[in-house]
Amino acid sequence: MAKTDPLITVLKLSKDAEEQASLQLRSAQLELQRRQAQLKALQDYRLDYMKQMEQQQGQQISASYYHQFHQFVRQIDNAIVQQVNTVQEALTQQQHRQTHWQEKQQKRKAVELLLAKKAEAAQLAEQRKEQKMVDEFASQQFYRKSRR
Repeated sequence: MAKTDPLITVLKLSKDAEEQASLQLRSAQLELQRRQAQLKALQDYRLDYMKQMEQQQGQQISASYYHQFHQFVRQIDNAIVQQVNTVQEALTQQQHRQTHWQEKQQKRKAVELLLAKKAEAAQLAEQRKEQKMVDEFASQQFYRKSRR
């Protein structure tokens, strides 16, 4: 039974690690998109609310309504600031996962390169062995012919 090259096991583990890193990257990308969508929704909501207030311009509004309006806008602004922070965290996480995936991909490619070089060296050794046998056979044929 032929002995399995340990590099094949390393390659399998590298591929598995790369696949796992790829899944984590995809998850981080989806989370970033989700958080960006939430931020956009908050920004759109604030814009719509401001347009409503603008439409009421020229109409008489009570001081308490005006105060509540500004208080609510501040709350929306605070929510937007918090969401910007969560988007930034998600972006940082996505970049980290991208780097991690690239490292795993680079490791897999390095193992594949080692295996290719090892296979090439084995093939070259086999060719040399065959050439040596052919040369030896030819020299024996020549020796036999010359002895007759």
